[in-house]
Amino acid sequence: MPQPDLVIFDCDGVLADSEIVAARVEAELLSAAGFEITPEALAQTYSGLTFKDILLRIEQEAQVPFKASLIDEAERLVDRKLAREARAIEGAREAVLSVTGRRCVCSNSSAARLNVVLSRIGLQPLFEGAVFSAAAIPSARPKPAPDVFLHAARAMGAEPRRTFVVEDSVHGISGAVDAGMRVIGFTGASHSHPGHADLLTEAGAETVIRRWADFPAVVAALSQWSDAV
Repeated sequence: MPQPDLVIFDCDGVLADSEIVAARVEAELLSAAGFEITPEALAQTYSGLTFKDILLRIEQEAQVPFKASLIDEAERLVDRKLAREARAIEGAREAVLSVTGRRCVCSNSSAARLNVVLSRIGLQPLFEGAVFSAAAIPSARPKPAPDVFLHAARAMGAEPRRTFVVEDSVHGISGAVDAGMRVIGFTGASHSHPGHADLLTEAGAETVIRRWADFPAVVAALSQWSDAV
């Protein structure tokens, strides 16, 4: 089938069903610190952001101050939880293998967490030397900034306009669109909610899939459409 220059996969909520795992830990910490929120509401509103950025947004919007130590505590607890509970989303391995050209992972998660999660779900060998953490690039700016996507494209020798990105969050899609890339939304993880697909479309996804089984045909169709215009 036709292939783009590069396919970029987000990790949490796209390859790994891990967003809800992190949201449960973070919601418990936030509630204990004085900001009551459910894991589902946290995932729906702040999916794709680092915990640091989540805290900053809540502080600005709700005027609730948090201790800086909460960030390190959340990272430690989430890492421990993911090492035990992260699992691959059904069909993720087959979808990755369907990309016969260049592929990589771009995530706001730390390099260490990405290694743990991708290893646990068995996908690490499919991305050797092609895993990019926003925290580890020169600018260190996380999504929704486009930096990690552009850094990956340069490193992989791909043109942004011929790069496809698969994202489950509005923030991730916004960053990919700003990078000049084409985006496929994904709603197949446990944290997905009614209206999720509409939000991803509004953020700039060209199409949204819920099952990885649909991925190869969607890539082929979008690639052909690109060649025709």
